[in-house]
Amino acid sequence: MDIEQIQTYCLQKADTEESLPFGPDTLVFKVKGKIFLLAGLDNHPLQFNVKCDPDKALELREAYPEHILPGYHMNKKHWNTVVVDGSLSKQLILQCIDDSYRLVSGKK
Repeated sequence: MDIEQIQTYCLQKADTEESLPFGPDTLVFKVKGKIFLLAGLDNHPLQFNVKCDPDKALELREAYPEHILPGYHMNKKHWNTVVVDGSLSKQLILQCIDDSYRLVSGKK
């Protein structure tokens, strides 16, 4: 996946807004005014932060220690950094985005 695919996927979710509040290098997606995904536009490979249930965050980090890390510059208990270099399945990447969106939006 690339940043354009992630952008398209995020923007199709209800009430999602896209912005660059931290400068031109960090793309932010919010739902109801709350951040659910941040992506560094200068990172190679692509990396993004998503909110995650604390127990699931630990499980994912243990299962994918090179590609799912504690959230960079975020609360490490509630946020993961996902490294997108072709090693993780598209399904897993989208699931991380979906989980973050649900946690932040309050939708089940």
